[in-house]
Amino acid sequence: MAAPSRALSTRPAATVAVVSTAAFLASLDLFIVNIAFPDIRTAFGHADLAAMSWILNGYTVVFAAFLNPAGRLGDRYGHRRMFLWGLVVFTLASAACGLSPSFTMLVSARVVQAVGAAMLMPSSLALLMAAVPASRRAVAVSTWSAVGAMAAALGPPVGGLLVEVSWRWIFFVNVPLGVAAFLAGTWVLAWTPATGVGVPDLVGAVMLVLGIGALVWALVELPTAGWTSTEVVTAALVATGFMAGAVWRSVRHPLPALDLAVVRVVPMWSSCLALLVFSAAFAAMLLGGVMFLTGVWHLPPSVAGLCLSPGPFVVVVVSLTVAGKLVGRLGIGAVAATGATLYVAGVVFWLCRAHLEPNYFADFLPGQILTGAGVGLVMPSLSAVSGLALQSHQWGAGSALTNTARQLGTVLGTAILTMIYHAGVDLDTVRRGWVFVVSAASAAVLIAIGMAVWWRTDATRAPGPDGARCSTPVAR
Repeated sequence: MAAPSRALSTRPAATVAVVSTAAFLASLDLFIVNIAFPDIRTAFGHADLAAMSWILNGYTVVFAAFLNPAGRLGDRYGHRRMFLWGLVVFTLASAACGLSPSFTMLVSARVVQAVGAAMLMPSSLALLMAAVPASRRAVAVSTWSAVGAMAAALGPPVGGLLVEVSWRWIFFVNVPLGVAAFLAGTWVLAWTPATGVGVPDLVGAVMLVLGIGALVWALVELPTAGWTSTEVVTAALVATGFMAGAVWRSVRHPLPALDLAVVRVVPMWSSCLALLVFSAAFAAMLLGGVMFLTGVWHLPPSVAGLCLSPGPFVVVVVSLTVAGKLVGRLGIGAVAATGATLYVAGVVFWLCRAHLEPNYFADFLPGQILTGAGVGLVMPSLSAVSGLALQSHQWGAGSALTNTARQLGTVLGTAILTMIYHAGVDLDTVRRGWVFVVSAASAAVLIAIGMAVWWRTDATRAPGPDGARCSTPVAR
């Protein structure tokens, strides 16, 4: 992994390209399996959607829980080293996923894949913010966030095309891209200083994994087992105990799994809460869209994937051309509230217009344009908070917390939608899923309005001594 030492700021464009490619791969694998569910179920003989959901949830739970410790390890050993080793783990695990001979092996490989993604994701944002001048940081973060949102939205169409060859190719495709990103990273990315801080609380991270996993299991099993069943009650108690234990350790550990010091910064906890509920809506919308097109309109996976492709295009256009500029003029809260409102409008359109008879251009495409525009405004604006509100030494922990909120929302959104779909996929269950999406996105609207009213993150202020901008409460 050795490379000549160079200043990070000498190649900002190349750095953005490399770290964004890695972020794309990590985010893509959160959602690309959705469209391959029918083929994977056939290959392994699993007809139970709840069991299949662990291919996605196993990845997302581990990814969410290990983001913050991985960010801390990046601070300790250097973000370049963590980023490149994360790429190695992720790429090898992707190959293992594609070669998996059994369902259990596939889920296990997905867990290892998530560890690699968690290793590289916080360091990717930290490397980006260190490489880009402060005056261009908001635009660079918007680009990084747009790539992540695009990858999440591109999962179904890309997966649909790859499934035509084999479902295994949704994992094999990561191998050449991961190798290319690694080779480019060894040349482009400079060595970053290691702080020499202590080892992060990995026990707390494991407790967080077990707690979130138990919560997701309880949600998935709730429709069939019932609220008062021994299994669900036990899982809920286990989830409460492990998550409380993780918080307890975070209060006492010098390098906790949950950085409560970062959480106490008002812009951070507000944006993370908004990201959590919006990501739940986003994940449920993506999986629900696949289920609607394949289960209600009965389109083949490849066609369904292509039908979902206009949304990612809108996400990219809005994120790269509009979001960063609007954040600088209006503030994060106003932009996020506007985007979430557009998102709600798009899903409400589907509730009013989608029927059993397929009419893609009249009944589905307009909703994609609205939701895509909403995602393109919400994700970049809320993800930019850590770079604008925190000091540079907190960027690793801040970006990890931001991503943890986003992935935890993804887990909850997928679990709740799986719970809604437990009796099967038809127009009524799809609509109930969309009602949940509207509710979660509406909560994000309210939180973002609160952000706009009570404080603002001023992207136009001069940076502080270490290059960070400050969040400024504003009385209205």
